Amino acid sequence: MSFDKEFLTEDELYQLEKLGRLVRGDILKMTTLAQSGHPGGSMSSCDIYLVVWKYARVNPRDPDWDDRDRIVVSHGHTSPGVYAVLGRLGFFDIDDAIAYFRLAGSPFEGHIEREIPGVEWTTGNLGQGLSAGVGFALAGRVLNKDYHVFVLMSDAEQAKGQVAEARRIAKKYNLTNITVIIDYNDKQISGNAHDVMPVNIKANYEADGWKVFEIDGHNYQEIYQAIRKALNEKDYPVCIIAKTVMGKGVSFMENVEAYHGKPLAVEEYRRALNELGVEDNLEYYAEKRKLKQFPTFRRKLQYKINFNGAEFKIYNPTEKVATRVAVGEQLTRIGKANLVNKGFTPFVVFDCDLAESLRFVEFSKHFPQHFFEFGVQEHSTATVAGALSTQGVIGVFGDFGVFGVDETYNQHRLNDINHTNLKLIISHIGIDVGEDGKTHHCIDYIGILRNLYNFKLIIPGDANQAQKALNYIMSEYGNFAIAVGRSNWPVIPDKNGLPFYGEDYVFKYGVADIIRYGTHGTLIAYGPTLAMALEVFERLKNIGKELTVINISTPFCLDENVLLRDEVVRRPIFVYEDHNIHSGLGAILSDFYLTRGKCVKVFKFGLENYSVSGAAKDLYEVNNLSPSKVSEKIFDILKSLE
Repeated sequence: MSFDKEFLTEDELYQLEKLGRLVRGDILKMTTLAQSGHPGGSMSSCDIYLVVWKYARVNPRDPDWDDRDRIVVSHGHTSPGVYAVLGRLGFFDIDDAIAYFRLAGSPFEGHIEREIPGVEWTTGNLGQGLSAGVGFALAGRVLNKDYHVFVLMSDAEQAKGQVAEARRIAKKYNLTNITVIIDYNDKQISGNAHDVMPVNIKANYEADGWKVFEIDGHNYQEIYQAIRKALNEKDYPVCIIAKTVMGKGVSFMENVEAYHGKPLAVEEYRRALNELGVEDNLEYYAEKRKLKQFPTFRRKLQYKINFNGAEFKIYNPTEKVATRVAVGEQLTRIGKANLVNKGFTPFVVFDCDLAESLRFVEFSKHFPQHFFEFGVQEHSTATVAGALSTQGVIGVFGDFGVFGVDETYNQHRLNDINHTNLKLIISHIGIDVGEDGKTHHCIDYIGILRNLYNFKLIIPGDANQAQKALNYIMSEYGNFAIAVGRSNWPVIPDKNGLPFYGEDYVFKYGVADIIRYGTHGTLIAYGPTLAMALEVFERLKNIGKELTVINISTPFCLDENVLLRDEVVRRPIFVYEDHNIHSGLGAILSDFYLTRGKCVKVFKFGLENYSVSGAAKDLYEVNNLSPSKVSEKIFDILKSLE
């Protein structure tokens, strides 16, 4: 189907009205059967859903067709309406959706999931849908595809700041391939939307450079005409405000906010179906629900990456180089190896006003069509980058750690749930940021990212390892964070004074590196503290105590071949990090040994509170993390254990 025709015919309108009644019946059946869900908003949005999915360029028999239009539903709690429409249009068996809605183990979850045919983005956290739509629209531009993106939204979520961020991005990059349709039923959990938080939706969109149309959201002809008009608009992104009625179609539900998230009692349900003129077959679905014969859907949630490995610049141990500099320069080399010639998976870089700090400037000069500057809008950027990365374009998002991880945790959580292919470069980690003070010291990124089941974290020990780690994450599908520092760190030498991570080194995720060997214990470090750990090694060696020094650059995937060696577990282990001591590598290692039944002495050196503002060297000193203080403490511990 398409929006090519100027008007819907009388027969088409009749069929839509008939479908509308059936869909509303389906919504009430599944929510009543589950005694859970959101019927009111589903019934106000479903007419919009019907027109969009019926006439957009989508194929129920091939929901992953590359050239399909992308349809994002931002208010994912209207899943009953989405499932009912998709089922009625042939994306799956409607009976399965009704019978198994919100049943443990069923794919038809309470908020829409990307695993369902016809659903492009798992939502539920209000305010993120437009950002996802922007990501899809940008991916279409990068891939030279002419699909259109529809973002279907609620009224109440327009109050969220992330929506405003996404509006501005869409206008800046002239994304005329995106149309927003807002279900304005003016109801939310706490009452009238305009009372709960007044928002001038039309004025906001117009102020940000959008065209705005207002329609009756239950008039199929008006919905169709407005969308057709939006598709023909070549100069502005379009927002359609559709005036609707919560609970539309059932008299006692209409305009009653209680039905936002309240299913009907069985007697109410029967009254409602009688009004709709829809068959009451709830008993059939109740019996089917007991069978738990859930359908299985095979969606293309990932894609193969064709990566052309870039060359490296190997630094010598006589040099001090910031890992952020090495990563930024390597990103440009990767661009030259992959973006100049066709045939390799494209990637784009997103920045939030920190291109100079992250060393993205050269990349932006060489590849301006693959670099997007979003300003100080981290929340939307995280979602845009994640959504884009699901469409065959790798998304690289660079930011300071406190903004790119701490501030955007929920966005990354949703990215993780959506199986995105995000490469997150987080800079200025630890107290190495120094003078910027505690608001900018990213000392909790390990603990935060560890909460995300599918995220992988790499903390390179020096500039050479950082480059090779970046090549690795760009060649692998999945969510990766690479954490780099601000200051110039020493290049790690091997025992002969040559680069430990030299030409022949190959980065492998989950492999720990033994930098030095000793017989009195093991000192484990990573990133900012690895070079300092080598200084501790030398200090202790000079007074007769030699430690094995290990670099663990992948704290979420510990190397059992190294960490469970007899010479490691039989001797004290010291963990040296400038991270929150309660959630860093020390905590992870303690759990690692405990769950394996190993009685190991683990001594943690880390941050026990927020730090202060000052030179990085001074901060390590005042936090008892300087090499001199750590070596003194370790020496005392070793003496006490003799």
